[in-house]
Amino acid sequence: MKKVLYTALGLTLLGGIGAFLFAWSGLYSVAASKPHWAITEWFLHFGLRKSVETHAIPVEAPPLDEQAMIYRGLGHYEGACAPCHGAPGEAGNPVAKHMLPIPPHLPDKAAEWTDSQLFWIVKHGLKYTGMPAWIAQERDDEVWSVVAFVRRMPDMQPEEYRRVARNDTIHDPEMAEQNAALIAAAGPTGADLVACARCHGLRGEGGGAGAFPRLAGQKPEYLYETLKAYALGTRPSGIMQPIAAELGDAELRRLADHYAAMTPDTKAPEPGDAPDPETLKLGETIASQGLPGEGVPACASCHTTGQGNAGRGDAGQADAGQANAPENALYPDLRGQYAAFLIQQLDLWKAGKRHGTAYSEIMAAAARPLTPEQIRAVSRYYASLPPAGPRSP
Repeated sequence: MKKVLYTALGLTLLGGIGAFLFAWSGLYSVAASKPHWAITEWFLHFGLRKSVETHAIPVEAPPLDEQAMIYRGLGHYEGACAPCHGAPGEAGNPVAKHMLPIPPHLPDKAAEWTDSQLFWIVKHGLKYTGMPAWIAQERDDEVWSVVAFVRRMPDMQPEEYRRVARNDTIHDPEMAEQNAALIAAAGPTGADLVACARCHGLRGEGGGAGAFPRLAGQKPEYLYETLKAYALGTRPSGIMQPIAAELGDAELRRLADHYAAMTPDTKAPEPGDAPDPETLKLGETIASQGLPGEGVPACASCHTTGQGNAGRGDAGQADAGQANAPENALYPDLRGQYAAFLIQQLDLWKAGKRHGTAYSEIMAAAARPLTPEQIRAVSRYYASLPPAGPRSP
């Protein structure tokens, strides 16, 4: 047994020395223009698939059919993923075809992976492939949005994809002159505005089944500080940080001023069925009075509710305690905001995954006691109010 053991150790040592000398010689080409040996390619793909399958075992997928989730994932996919992985009716950037390994064309290959495996790949990336890990590791909700879209993509027609990904409002022939004037008025940030408009619209109308918030008429200082928090990564988002981090302070300020000066579209319908009166009543109570017995303060303590900065009581009158509350430039105006977006943000506050401002602890403490039904109620209530704006920079 000793002889067999020593022989095995010796062969292993010789093999290791041989592999080192081969690598040291530089004879093996690492050029992306030269394909792997067949055995090397098989081994790498075999190891990759088995690793993903094993690590994805404990991942439990949530429902992925929510329209806002799909659109949110589509918005990110168009800018960050499509150049390499293609899209419905699109092959992707030719440069990606000269990578090694070549990124798979996901409209054709997504079905080869389960939801949990796709999540693990998007969140953690893949070594030696150029596939990066998700920037904001705590934002599983964003990762699942990408998975939801990738799962939906094989059934999506090219026309539908282009309509949502490019945002028809940007290329509407009837609005061509007005859109061109808006972009020109943005000056040096015109190209940045077009990139923002893919999700938020040139006029900040947002949309995507409530996936993207309305920015029109929002407080300019709030928009600026939010963009800055995204750029610094103090407000985590794998979708927003790569975009905001490329902009300088002057560009952030100009974009914030642009959207603040836009007039909100009060005709845009809130996605989904109209909320029932009881839901709105509960939402109004939380907004104007809070739930003192559950430790939930009134939203109107900080956020505008109804007319002015006052909360509305049962008769629609302003609460005396809120009538003269000063407006804080760093508190967002929630009136007319999409309910799907508000629900998402409150869920993040409740889970402790939304931070980055001086008021994070306040919001986290306020959202933590709320039930899912209460979150939906107060979100639907704010969505039912006329939006504010426009605001002067």
